[in-house]
Amino acid sequence: MTRIDFHTNVGDPLAYACRLARKAYAGGHALVVLAEPSTLAAFDEQLWTFQPLEFVPHCMANSPLAQETPVVLASGLDDVPHHQILVNLGAPVPAQFARFERLIEIVGSEEDELLSGRERFRFYRDRGYKIETHNQGKARAKGRKRT
Repeated sequence: MTRIDFHTNVGDPLAYACRLARKAYAGGHALVVLAEPSTLAAFDEQLWTFQPLEFVPHCMANSPLAQETPVVLASGLDDVPHHQILVNLGAPVPAQFARFERLIEIVGSEEDELLSGRERFRFYRDRGYKIETHNQGKARAKGRKRT
């Protein structure tokens, strides 16, 4: 059964996804990032610039290099080459998420993102998936110094 992790109240979902991609790549894991085409374009650009000395090899799912590339960006899951980790940056439940060993849901801190995240959470929970939650809002609050 797919392991599901929810990372909620994420201030900058694309930057957060870049860090996850870097961590997966460093650990030798294959990763598919699922999102709408406009979000994928922004994510692709951010992957090129977020850490100048730590390149994360990535390409679009329709690239001839996708099979050999550890991080694949996709707007659909029909033809993705990897099924280890799926990162969902979209609002709907990924139709084929159960093909993956692990699903990471990144939920931003805006109200509409939180609402769609709650809907996805209920969907997985109601189908018996064990869900781990990681509230990044609390993590950010702990990191702040009081003056």
